Amino acid sequence: MDQVVQIVGSLLILIAFLCAQRGLLTPSSRVYLALNLVGSGVLSVIAAGQMQYGFLMLEGVWAVVSAMGLVKSVRGRT
Repeated sequence: MDQVVQIVGSLLILIAFLCAQRGLLTPSSRVYLALNLVGSGVLSVIAAGQMQYGFLMLEGVWAVVSAMGLVKSVRGRT
């Protein structure tokens, strides 16, 4: 089951990246940031459970940066 969850988390990040490369999303868009936040958050939880600290650091920072961008976007538009 972990493998399925890892694939879903990875796909969310990759979909955001692909959409940004194709010009469908900007890296500052809420959808892009949300996809990255959820995907990296899922992968962070799995990495923590498996004690994969390098991967946890990568995905954890990715999640925090995405969350900060999303909060900034929401605050700036409301």
